[in-house]
Amino acid sequence: MALKSTIYKATVQIADIDHGYYADHALTLARHPSETDERMMVRLAALALNAHQLQDLCNGDGTLAFGAGLSDPEDPDVSLTDFTGAKRLWIEVGQPEEKPISKACNKADAVVLYCYAHPAEVWWKGIQSKLTRLDKLQVWRIPTEASQSLVALAQRSMQLQATVQEGVLTLSDANHSVDIEPARWK
Repeated sequence: MALKSTIYKATVQIADIDHGYYADHALTLARHPSETDERMMVRLAALALNAHQLQDLCNGDGTLAFGAGLSDPEDPDVSLTDFTGAKRLWIEVGQPEEKPISKACNKADAVVLYCYAHPAEVWWKGIQSKLTRLDKLQVWRIPTEASQSLVALAQRSMQLQATVQEGVLTLSDANHSVDIEPARWK
């Protein structure tokens, strides 16, 4: 019998000072049995970092949501879809192969990839030359210490505050706070 995903609920109050975006988001995350808390929370951080695109790209008339993640490799980890059904933004986390990233660039207006964990530098050295031709792609590195610290925020029911100021995301709950300053690689 296959293991089922674990459902997490998060209410995230986003204050993106850099982009003038302020909103509350009620989110449902399905954590695949093989997904770690670290990866799930990096997905949540990626959504918070890009939530302003809901207003910037879709004038508020779109859907910002988590995809099936590890359950469906053809689905983004996070996506922004406009009212016509077009994928405006495709977000992936981790260190994927070149082929799925290229496919994502063909399916969406923009693709953002957030790398994390210790092997990210080795992965980037091996794939960087292959990804430079993808004009729609941005690649960001989340520091390992920050991604590991996010695990303390992972609860089945989360009340989180996300503040983006001067390129730094501060994600916090009543007991913990994590500062994430992604570095742009591409």
